[in-house]
Amino acid sequence: MPIINIQLIEGRDAEQIESLIAEVTETVVRNLQVRPEQVRVLVTEIPATHWGVGGKSKRSLEKES
Repeated sequence: MPIINIQLIEGRDAEQIESLIAEVTETVVRNLQVRPEQVRVLVTEIPATHWGVGGKSKRSLEKES
């Protein structure tokens, strides 16, 4: 059973997440020759304040630009 874990900075709408899950599942089915019901996709949305880049939070970098 393939388990795909995707971490994203929060901010996408529900339709985008649904589409991502569907397309990732299709790709795994095609490449690993498994049934769709065997695929698990976990999407974790992380606040920009909890995502660090170069020693700064993503949120603080957005404010700088």
